[in-house]
Amino acid sequence: MLTKEIINSVPKVLLHDHLDGGLRPKTIIELAENLNYKKLPTKDPEELASWFHSGANKGSLVEYLKGFEHTTAVMQTKDGLERAAYEMLEDMKRDGVAYVETRFAPVYHTTKGLYLEDTVTAVLSGLEKGKNKFGVGYGLILCGMRNMKNTLEIAELAVNFRNDGVVGFDLAGEEGGYPPKKHLEAFQFIQRSNFNITVHAGEAFGKESIWQAIQWCGAHRIGHATRLTEDIVFDDEGEVVKFGELAQYILDKRIPLEICLLSNLHTGAIDKIENHPFGILFKEKFRVTINTDDRLMSDTNLTKEFLTAVKYFNLTLDEIEKITINAMKSAFIPYKERLRFIYEIIKPGYQKVRNNLVN
Repeated sequence: MLTKEIINSVPKVLLHDHLDGGLRPKTIIELAENLNYKKLPTKDPEELASWFHSGANKGSLVEYLKGFEHTTAVMQTKDGLERAAYEMLEDMKRDGVAYVETRFAPVYHTTKGLYLEDTVTAVLSGLEKGKNKFGVGYGLILCGMRNMKNTLEIAELAVNFRNDGVVGFDLAGEEGGYPPKKHLEAFQFIQRSNFNITVHAGEAFGKESIWQAIQWCGAHRIGHATRLTEDIVFDDEGEVVKFGELAQYILDKRIPLEICLLSNLHTGAIDKIENHPFGILFKEKFRVTINTDDRLMSDTNLTKEFLTAVKYFNLTLDEIEKITINAMKSAFIPYKERLRFIYEIIKPGYQKVRNNLVN
């Protein structure tokens, strides 16, 4: 029986986590007071947590994203950004995460006078302090927004900080009406710089979004990819008959998929967890990883996401380890660093838990 305690205790890897989607309610309230921000619905931390979660759990990505108005509004100072990043790593430590790649959109944190560079420097400072205190490895991904035209500027910003802890570039935001190919200049700059690309695709829009992200934009990983099943043919029993060209390509090229179970339910990308394509994709040997997306909005952490996968898809401890190793292989840090995490932290961590279970 895989308990919450067992899953919490094994080392885990998180590749898709939004910094502004994971703030502590108490921190939001205190940062709001410091900035004289008056729009929070309550100053009670428990009530605020409940408000964020109920607002996000309406089956709509547009509704889900509304909570970010408040989190980004209070992340407008260097101290606030540094604190959010530091506390995130402390929360990762409690969650048993050995390595995390968190992401944020610098453009949303400049309303009080910070420059884009200031926002990145502040977040990196908090992450580095958190790493030194809690021993959790990190990488930072910068998000360009699909509904904005300054994505090239964010791509250049990401590359400028590549030696300071920024590990990649992402395209985020509402999918409908904002195809990734409209941001080719940014992606081509990243490609020419030999840098890393992940793209939100196939969450609220179809397989075409995933195809564009890979074939037009050069994505090395795909965020969500929930709609990839549109390119898979099933029989009446729900068994796979054949893959379309896109699904086959993703499978063959081992393109990592950043699966977010609970947030996909909350945004309406799926109707219920047991129908999440994760089960099929994992069974068919796609390189799936399990992630939190937005811990505050979805009231989740990585332990809870894996517990959900255990409950609905019968994951074993060996399979959790396999997914964790796949995630570490897919991280945007140098190869030797990935190997160090796998052989010095992940594998020994799982073996220790197995030994304890036997004894």
